[in-house]
Amino acid sequence: MGTRGTWRIYLGAAPGVGKTYAMLNEGRRRAGRGTDVVVGFAEAHGRARTAEQIGDLEVVPRRTVRYRGAEFTEMDLDAVLARRPQVALVDELAHTNVPGCRNAKRWQDIEVLLEAGIDVISAVNIQHLESLNDVVERITGVRQRETVPDAVVRRAEQVELVDMTPEALRRRLAHGNVYGPEKVDAALANYFRTGNLTALRELALLWVADRVDEGLARYRDQHGITEPWEARERIVVALTGGPEGDTLIRRAARIAARAGRSDLLAVRVVHSDGLAEGSPRALARQRALLESLGGTYHQVVGDDVATALLEFARGVNATQLVLGSSRRRGWQFLLAPGVGAAVARESGELDVHIVTHEHVGKGRGIAGTAGSALSRRRRAAGWVLALLGPPVLTALLAGISEHVGLVTDILFYLALTVGVALAGGLWPAVVAAVLGTLLANWFFTPPFHTLTIAGLQNTVALLIFIGVAMSVSSVVDLAARRTRQAAQSSAEAETLSMLATSVLRGEKALPALLERVRETFGVSSAVLLARGGAGWEAVEAAGPDPCADPGQAEARVQVAEGEAPDGRGEMVLALRGRVLPAADRRVLSAFAAQAAAVLEWRRLDEQAAQARRLAEGNRIRTALLAAVSHDLRTPLASIKAAVSSLRADDVTWAPEDEAELLASIEESSDRLDGLIGNLLDMSRLQTGAVVPLTRPVALDEVVPGALRGVPVDRVEVEVPETLPAVAADPGLLERALANVVENAVRHSRETVLVSAGELRFGRGAGRVEIRVADRGPGVPDTAKEQIFAPFQRLGDSPGGTGVGLGLAVARGFTEAVGGTLYAEDTPGGGLTMVFALPLAAGDGDAAGPPDAVPAGGATPDRRRETP
Repeated sequence: MGTRGTWRIYLGAAPGVGKTYAMLNEGRRRAGRGTDVVVGFAEAHGRARTAEQIGDLEVVPRRTVRYRGAEFTEMDLDAVLARRPQVALVDELAHTNVPGCRNAKRWQDIEVLLEAGIDVISAVNIQHLESLNDVVERITGVRQRETVPDAVVRRAEQVELVDMTPEALRRRLAHGNVYGPEKVDAALANYFRTGNLTALRELALLWVADRVDEGLARYRDQHGITEPWEARERIVVALTGGPEGDTLIRRAARIAARAGRSDLLAVRVVHSDGLAEGSPRALARQRALLESLGGTYHQVVGDDVATALLEFARGVNATQLVLGSSRRRGWQFLLAPGVGAAVARESGELDVHIVTHEHVGKGRGIAGTAGSALSRRRRAAGWVLALLGPPVLTALLAGISEHVGLVTDILFYLALTVGVALAGGLWPAVVAAVLGTLLANWFFTPPFHTLTIAGLQNTVALLIFIGVAMSVSSVVDLAARRTRQAAQSSAEAETLSMLATSVLRGEKALPALLERVRETFGVSSAVLLARGGAGWEAVEAAGPDPCADPGQAEARVQVAEGEAPDGRGEMVLALRGRVLPAADRRVLSAFAAQAAAVLEWRRLDEQAAQARRLAEGNRIRTALLAAVSHDLRTPLASIKAAVSSLRADDVTWAPEDEAELLASIEESSDRLDGLIGNLLDMSRLQTGAVVPLTRPVALDEVVPGALRGVPVDRVEVEVPETLPAVAADPGLLERALANVVENAVRHSRETVLVSAGELRFGRGAGRVEIRVADRGPGVPDTAKEQIFAPFQRLGDSPGGTGVGLGLAVARGFTEAVGGTLYAEDTPGGGLTMVFALPLAAGDGDAAGPPDAVPAGGATPDRRRETP
């Protein structure tokens, strides 16, 4: 496989900012330098200055595709591949290709070009990004039907923002540089309002800023840069699970708010030996508070809290670090300066905030002091004290030995040994005891400067000293071990409790579980590997550079032997970053068991979904059999009887009788055709095969076609010609309206009223309503939703007139084009069916930009630039 092509994307906040212009201009610039550039697809939307940019660039002819009796033009992917240019210009990244093309989406065509080694330049609007779809809908009232996954855009080597202020863009519209004069006023009054454009511009700026931030993080990692670059404020707050955590989080959130657009992160440092301070319940409450304020929680492992905090802060390029004032009492500062002082001393360019609170100086509790009992630093201090303490003490005692006796000297050595035991544990204390005994015997026990002991009492004193020193050292060391074991057990219990809680909450997301594994054990990556026919493959992963097979892991545990819960082969949870102690494997096994449970849940969910589909299919088949056995046979029987009568040799029919029989055949055939059409339509809706081709539609064009099969005297129409166009598929809308009108005519003895009007105010503003009102028996409120269920005729439909699919098909088609269909009572009695349809582009508040009008007149082209 050759080298993959590079991809450059021009991103805009709204139509008209100049994305296509910039794309074509870049193509001309490269062509001028001798690069082989072709236009794979470019849409000028009638903008003269954009069309001029194509100039003498080579344009690959488009491919014509026939679909549903109409012709559409799409990019000819095979022709571009055969031409094999250096650079291909491909517009409208989020475009959906017409069925029959090689790929469903335009971005998939671009991926093919990139894999072929062709560089691609393309363009897309911010509203087409999948992650922003719901945000844009809330801002503009338009839900984008053509979207592109964010991950696809992020794969581009370059994303360049084509920026323009809302005022400048509105001036462009007013000058006619974006749309024709007939559309300018509607565009300015609706979609292109200053507020909409400002919000869309901010979304585009924020998205690009996030991508720039990702690139900055990669650059810092690649170049080993650790000091913070204040390109963006990031506030890190240190948590211990203590009572002061709530105060720290709120203070850090206020700092982040004052700093403008900034990130808030909380970090908790857990010792590698499992020691952790604080209450799990308080920590859970603080995590909930943090997330409600928009922050994220992280947990790291480190024996030195200050170093771990600074490493984390520099790793995320933090600019400010928030810590609480120490809860230690005054005398405890004699042993060490405290985390806050150490962080402030080593912070460098990082700003450190020490926040006071009501728990300052009230003590940290047992966990806080025991946590450092046998840490690496404390053990090193114990050995230094064991080796240097006895000689120093001997030098001090030498000056006063004539004033004190041997017993006093031994008590000083004993006190020193106990201090060494408290600092470094058993073995440093043993060395201090032995060294102290030898020095006391040599310098202070007669005969001096010899290891011989003259008196029995001196021998007893030295033996008692050695025994007491050994005993005290052993007890202190044992207490430290038990404290460490208890703390580790507490940490394990907290982790297992968190796992159990997640099980009770029904958490089933594997990525979140693997991220929790990574944070709990302080590893760089965690991955769930499954053995397949071609070797090991990653099911889910968290963290950078996960293992490709279990042999690369520093720690691993088997999730499933033989066949995994989801039907795969053997599965292994593999960790990379550090070797775990044996005691941690119990907790890792618990995580593996949770992963197996998540896989089992996933399998059961899939089976449940499949069972629901089968049950729905069985219900529909049963209803279909009932419909075929009765409703379809009735018109067939009428046709059969009429044909048999006409073919009878023993009867001579008068012309009027023959005409009546032929009319009966025609009527029954039409009924049969309608029933079968509804059955086919419902089958398409059930399988998701309905793909609407939305375009601006005038209701005075659709309504007459929907009423074609209804007697003229049974329907009254009030549809003003001045109504704005709606965004719909005319074929689907006509079928939906025809089904509703025919249903109303069947149930009403009086004239059915079909009316339409635009909603300008209230909740439905920016839509057009079509109301079909009858004077029939009506439907109870409790059954108004039930009538839209397939094969449902309630009890009010005349027998044998349908299979109960008309309203179900009508609602399905209406929702497929972005509208809604619901029932309400007709004032004075009867039922009114209400279609609520979105306005077409440029015709109302809920519409996108007006260039949704298809190329080629009424033929729906779908190649448009709509938000």
